[in-house]
Amino acid sequence: QVQLVESGGGLVQAGGSLRLSCAASGRTFSSYAMGWFRQVPGKERDFVATISRSGSSTYYADSVKGRFTISRDNAKNTVYLQMNSLKPEDTAVYYCARSQRLPWSNYQHEYDYWGQGTQVTVSS
Repeated sequence: QVQLVESGGGLVQAGGSLRLSCAASGRTFSSYAMGWFRQVPGKERDFVATISRSGSSTYYADSVKGRFTISRDNAKNTVYLQMNSLKPEDTAVYYCARSQRLPWSNYQHEYDYWGQGTQVTVSS
């Protein structure tokens, strides 16, 4: 059973930065693409960013491109989301997830394991 545990969320002012981490259990972390999604209450979960197994390829939602950076450290079984220039509309619960799709996926139905989420709140 794979477990994904997010951390690093919190309250930040607009224009500020946060770095989310997602630690994965198991020995096969480097065999899977990873992604970040976010969800606001009452709305669908949206794609944010995804990264290939090696970390050499990434893809972002237009809404975060140029502000967010996804990365991974396979030796630590961890994927990160560096979020800069945060806006109030970035407020959401952020989830990391694992995909068997190669090189990566921006569709949540192609992700099989999900973390419990971490709250990010950006004040204006």
